[in-house]
Amino acid sequence: MTNPTFPVAGTGLAGTPQSTGLSIRHAVMELGDGGTRVTALDDVSLDAAPGEFLAIVGPSGSGKSSLLAVAGALATPDSGTVTVHGQDLSQLNQGRRAAFRLSNIGFVFQSGNLIPALTAADQLRLVNRLAGGPKTFDPIALLESVGMAHRAGNRPGQLSGGERQRVGIARALVTGAKLLLVDEPTAALDRTRSREVVELLARQSHEHGVATVMVTHDHDVLGYCDRVVEMVDGRLVAAAPVA
Repeated sequence: MTNPTFPVAGTGLAGTPQSTGLSIRHAVMELGDGGTRVTALDDVSLDAAPGEFLAIVGPSGSGKSSLLAVAGALATPDSGTVTVHGQDLSQLNQGRRAAFRLSNIGFVFQSGNLIPALTAADQLRLVNRLAGGPKTFDPIALLESVGMAHRAGNRPGQLSGGERQRVGIARALVTGAKLLLVDEPTAALDRTRSREVVELLARQSHEHGVATVMVTHDHDVLGYCDRVVEMVDGRLVAAAPVA
């Protein structure tokens, strides 16, 4: 039986690929070898539109991380297609895929994943330089948008967990990413900081028109999301209600 497609509310027929944002169609991916081989993605189809903040929930081992990996051009499904901002990722060789990922896809990790020796401002400058951005790039405005301009000169060890996540969000948006992939952003935060970070993600998604997909176990923050879907055993099984 074919898995359902989970479309964006109000965008028309299910199964119609998005020309922008994220579109995954019938993705299948197996991991491991021989008797340990498991199906990480089992005929998964999913859309996320520009400006939409989508959460994926489900138990550990259900395939959420594999879904983020194929969406972010970090892994290639065994079959099916992944399209980001109109680009079929399967049509890109390894070098072009890496360049596309750098310029079009932003990542936010559990701990912010910042470089310890760099200040908040320099974290953003480095991404801009790697992406071939303008030499006149000034990170302060982007840090201001996440409430961190006053900490521009501080290194990660001088920042709280919530502050590191805010810098990580700003860094993910440096290149004007069309897709933002967020992996358990509140795992190391208390309830207040968790809500602040997820509220910020929602606001940045809407204001910048970025399709944002967040994997989370934190059901307390789902009310900030536009839509929630659930994964079990590599399949999207249901649309969970937003509180």
